[in-house]
Amino acid sequence: MKNPGKMLFEVLNHLFKKPATVNYPFDGSKMPKGFRGKILFHPEKCIGCQLCVRDCPSNAIKIIKIADKQFEAQIDLGKCIYCGQCVDSCLKKAIEITSDFELAQLDPTKLKITVKGEPPTTPPPNQPNNA
Repeated sequence: MKNPGKMLFEVLNHLFKKPATVNYPFDGSKMPKGFRGKILFHPEKCIGCQLCVRDCPSNAIKIIKIADKQFEAQIDLGKCIYCGQCVDSCLKKAIEITSDFELAQLDPTKLKITVKGEPPTTPPPNQPNNA
């Protein structure tokens, strides 16, 4: 300890400064713009072109046809490297990246998610007005 006065100055200086850390997890963390977190799939927008499957370097996405113009996605977040290539290659913007980064699990099967497309609801046929 060559200069204790310099260290004392530094300690007193930091007593009155705001902490550099956050009170995580009680205070939420705000991610910067462009952060790549959990993948979100919109089945109603998917046309089944499979470009996202072909472009995924870790083979984390599977698109399965469940009916005519209805598709579901099986996403393995344990394999995903969050590169965003699937989002860039999707023509219909059916895949997006969220800022959700809290994905830690003890059970790896919880990291495999399946997003199913709902069948389109058809409006009831017009009833003749007998009034």
